[in-house]
Amino acid sequence: MTAVQPSPKHQKSKALKPGSRPPAKELCSECGLCDTYYIHYVKEACAFLNQQIATLEESAHGLSRNLENPDELYFGVHQHMMAARKQEPIAGAQWTGIVSTIACSMLDRGLVEGVVCVQNTPEDRFGPMPILARTKAEVLAAKVNKPTLSPNLSVLEQVEQSGMKRLLVIGVGCQIQALRSVQKELGLEKLYVLGTPCVDNVSREGLQKFLETTSKSPETVVHYEFMQDFRIHFKHEDGSIEKVPFFGLNTKELKDVFAPSCLSCFDYVNSLADLVVGYMGAPYGWQWIVVRNQTGQEMLDLVTEQLETQPVMSRGDRHAAVQQSIPAYEKGVTLPMWAAKLMGVAIERIGPKGLEYARFSIDSHFTRNYLYVKRNHPEKLEAHVPEFAKQIVSQYQLPES
Repeated sequence: MTAVQPSPKHQKSKALKPGSRPPAKELCSECGLCDTYYIHYVKEACAFLNQQIATLEESAHGLSRNLENPDELYFGVHQHMMAARKQEPIAGAQWTGIVSTIACSMLDRGLVEGVVCVQNTPEDRFGPMPILARTKAEVLAAKVNKPTLSPNLSVLEQVEQSGMKRLLVIGVGCQIQALRSVQKELGLEKLYVLGTPCVDNVSREGLQKFLETTSKSPETVVHYEFMQDFRIHFKHEDGSIEKVPFFGLNTKELKDVFAPSCLSCFDYVNSLADLVVGYMGAPYGWQWIVVRNQTGQEMLDLVTEQLETQPVMSRGDRHAAVQQSIPAYEKGVTLPMWAAKLMGVAIERIGPKGLEYARFSIDSHFTRNYLYVKRNHPEKLEAHVPEFAKQIVSQYQLPES
């Protein structure tokens, strides 16, 4: 394919020089936009300089969320939700491989010419290496989440320079907000966006501290996830699963591990993607799928015959647990492991399930993040926190300072 030159309107813009401070300063999520000549648009596009979820929902989906609809308030604009898992899982995938299967199917059928996804660097299983995948093998090499800040959008220059016209981008909320803001500049005929829910990413150094503080064998961890049973599941190289209760985390040690961008984020559910595949709104062992628009439905239709599905469910009441978690986090409370395990078992039996677990997770993170922004960036509080997040946070009693 013959390479083309950047569009005149941004060809004079230059990517941020290595070592330079990014425009969002300490709130930079390292999404990769500033690594390209699209840095020209960063003041408008950056989720931490210009929060504009409601406006971008309108352009991406044709409408903004209805704050009087309880499901839309929490989960954003959507046509429907379901729980699903592949009948024949992809070996080595983090779950059953729904995201990878969709991406491979789109390449196979010629719906897209490339897929923006993230492999790991040759020297580090957790080191993110964004690529513009053109083959199924390259997509499959990107399976398994990378729980670190990742500059996915750094490959956008390659898209325009390649002359590619049909593209799938896989990413998290801050990346997708920036992408939606510049998508009209990419020269594409069709953009597909497959999102994953995202919360509490870390730098590579922060990840190492988390692993060493939490896992019995940090050097053998292949991947991990905070699961619906209120335990962190670490999968190790030998296939074994180590489970650590949330309530046994060394909160005092880990409070400063999470990136400031993640502590200032209110788009856990990836509001601007066409299709979202995660786990937090599904029963244990299943994936939660949110179809936001017709493009998302077209993507899901490619793999529906390969899936086992069930309706979403919701059970329990999250409110007391969320309210209790606010001072516990503030004080850095860590229970003895025996007590943490007992509490985990009790909450697993009687605690929130399905969509109520998802609301629990959203509420606990939004209250924490609201307090973080209020204390560390008070000048940004009013404009940066979306209306839906303010409404969610208002359910709880927060500390005065």
